[in-house]
Amino acid sequence: MRAPHAYALAWLVCAAPWGWCQTPAESSDPLVVGTEHPRLFLRPARLRLLRRERERQSLRWQQFSRLVAGGAQFPEPGFALALDYAIAGDQEAGRKATAFALTSTDLRQMALVYDWCEGAMSGADRTRLAARIARRMAETAADQSVAAVRSRLLGAVTLFDDVPELPGREFERDVRGWWRTKVAEPLSAGKVPFQREDAYPLLELLHAVQDNLNLDLRESNVDYFKDFPVEHLMSYYPAPYRGAENDFYIGAATTRSKDPDLEAAALSRAADLAMVAYDTNAPQTQVLQGWLMHDRFLLRGAFGVPYEFLWADPYQPGLSYYHVPTVYYNPDYGRLFARSSWDDDAAWFGLFDGGAQLFADGHVTMVDPRVEAPPLALDDATVCFGRAVRDFELTLEDRQTVFVVGLEPRRSYDVEVDDEQMYQADSDRAGIVELDDVPAGKPVAVHLRERIVKKASR
Repeated sequence: MRAPHAYALAWLVCAAPWGWCQTPAESSDPLVVGTEHPRLFLRPARLRLLRRERERQSLRWQQFSRLVAGGAQFPEPGFALALDYAIAGDQEAGRKATAFALTSTDLRQMALVYDWCEGAMSGADRTRLAARIARRMAETAADQSVAAVRSRLLGAVTLFDDVPELPGREFERDVRGWWRTKVAEPLSAGKVPFQREDAYPLLELLHAVQDNLNLDLRESNVDYFKDFPVEHLMSYYPAPYRGAENDFYIGAATTRSKDPDLEAAALSRAADLAMVAYDTNAPQTQVLQGWLMHDRFLLRGAFGVPYEFLWADPYQPGLSYYHVPTVYYNPDYGRLFARSSWDDDAAWFGLFDGGAQLFADGHVTMVDPRVEAPPLALDDATVCFGRAVRDFELTLEDRQTVFVVGLEPRRSYDVEVDDEQMYQADSDRAGIVELDDVPAGKPVAVHLRERIVKKASR
């Protein structure tokens, strides 16, 4: 697999290799949970960290505990109240979380309450909740979305000792079967099977499997997951959005709406935090940590504050994202993101999931890359639109790479640049051609012609 664009990886020269666990797919050994409760996310190191945050009365703990003490209406009460019980031992919070779980159909929250509130439940309530979780796992078995599979795996992990056979069957079906056919194989074929909103449930799934089954599912597609944090970072629009409690960065979406979905924005930040927690030593996630350390973006509302408290580690050092190049191009998946700078007023271009967008002056514009338009000049890249017009007059600054978009996918083109020898370039699966040798500092003409392959005569 080709690595993403050289700019996007230049700062990783000294990167250390990942410290992965065993591979998941090839082994035929039974998948067994050997951990004690709490199993889901609150493994011993994180549990100690969060309890120290409570002892120190950190900002995140104060924000979270004040909402709990004030009787805030949490959109996810099982998650929030169970977390408070797990960290502070608040019996009332544990009882309320249990009462919610015993009447809820939200499998994820039911599993978290079962795992985190063991000491707050009577034996009868625990038996009833285990039965409800098992029943809900069966009811959602046909749902193959990332969120649904995540929730079933959380249920299987927490029920492993208490419900015979069901967890083992779920592990085989989802960890080995679903992951291979719905994730690993499409990624190997150059198809991204996720939407941006799948990032957080995907991270919960990865955490649960690594923490309890000692498997790192990323190992099935090393190159994609290595750069996933940087791609996620580059796919944010530059300008922050001011919410009622805190500011948000808004992730690029394939569909437009009048107002951004702030719950989706909160989950996007939660995904970033969970990525850092999953692999704290990788330079890609250290850059993400640098992105996350600005206090104005701390999640303070009733939906986001439990996620902020659960996943944030303010003691984890981060790298400045200003060191990350402003161009990310992955030809294996046909994804291109470029911005004019790392400032909030930057211009931004993204081509992903079959569409293209331009963000400038605080507004998103959907772009058809096949329609003729003037070249778009950003800091390190110039984007040319070439479905019909394939002759360009360019004057590049130093370090700029030219991308021609809107071409036919997976075709060969003859490229001719003034005073340069003609050469062949191939478009990727999204119709992008990268030209990295166009001379800078003077006007030049660039010509692309689709290469015609003559059929051999019989």
